[in-house]
Amino acid sequence: MPNIKSAIKRVKISEARTIRNASAKSALRTTIRKFEGAIVSNDVEKLLPLLRLATRSLDKAASKGIIHRNAAARRKSRLMKRYNKTTTA
Repeated sequence: MPNIKSAIKRVKISEARTIRNASAKSALRTTIRKFEGAIVSNDVEKLLPLLRLATRSLDKAASKGIIHRNAAARRKSRLMKRYNKTTTA
């Protein structure tokens, strides 16, 4: 544990941000999992709103620095591919 007051504060801030980021990542994974569940159950009506929600949450996570913007773009691309493959088939 640090002895300097500013270092103690930085540790507290770091812990708080870690918890916040973990919560945001968990919510992001949940939205993506819901979309993938709709694909598995072949529920075409729910796919588009869930895709929009997943891409929106990916964009938000990228803008807040929770995930890298290229990782968000890659995940969005993969989700779109799966959506297009499911809706055309």
